[in-house]
Amino acid sequence: MPATFVRPDFSDFVVHFTKDAPPFSAAKDPDAVVKAIVPLTASDRLFKILQDRVLRATRMPWTNKPAVAFTECTWASLLDHANRYSRFGVGFRKDFLFACGGGPAIYLTPGLLEHQKKHVGPQNQPFDEVLFAFITPFCPPYAPKKYKDQFWKKAKTVDYTHEREWRVPHDLVFRPQDVAFVIVAAYEDMAKVPKPLKDVIGRDKWLLMDNYERIEQLWPVHKMP
Repeated sequence: MPATFVRPDFSDFVVHFTKDAPPFSAAKDPDAVVKAIVPLTASDRLFKILQDRVLRATRMPWTNKPAVAFTECTWASLLDHANRYSRFGVGFRKDFLFACGGGPAIYLTPGLLEHQKKHVGPQNQPFDEVLFAFITPFCPPYAPKKYKDQFWKKAKTVDYTHEREWRVPHDLVFRPQDVAFVIVAAYEDMAKVPKPLKDVIGRDKWLLMDNYERIEQLWPVHKMP
């Protein structure tokens, strides 16, 4: 399939990185799915996703709506995302996610949110249920103090636009052939995966972060520690 954008700062792929930390909703939404995720490591979570062939939607910050989150996977930002979350993840094509009801996250300034609340009247949810699952606040460090004092009285600013996030507002069920690539930390992690699982996904789809870091050391795209 031809690329959507022929430019290095865009990608036709998105990736869901697993992590060791509990899901955001673990404390407020202790259902069976979340409880099962909490004790698992990032690598355990990835292998369970691949074995079960499903990514479970958990509640997002700020909106408290369930969704599965992804980040656009450009080559130059892969290491940064791995350092932020973990060195384990599963990637898909954007067209697959779009066909499943996914799409780019909507970065909304708190001021616009206040206007929307006034437009629809005073209520806790000013957006349609599905639309609200795609929204994340956008109040960057360069926002004027007057603006932050009025709309964002929080200690930290919030700006995730660098992730070019995509979301699917429900569990994402997939087939092995839907997987575009799998990221693991090292060869030893891939070696632990059962042979049938590697074969059904395709051994050519497994990417090692150790190899990526070596390439970055030899031909650096960005400065590494």
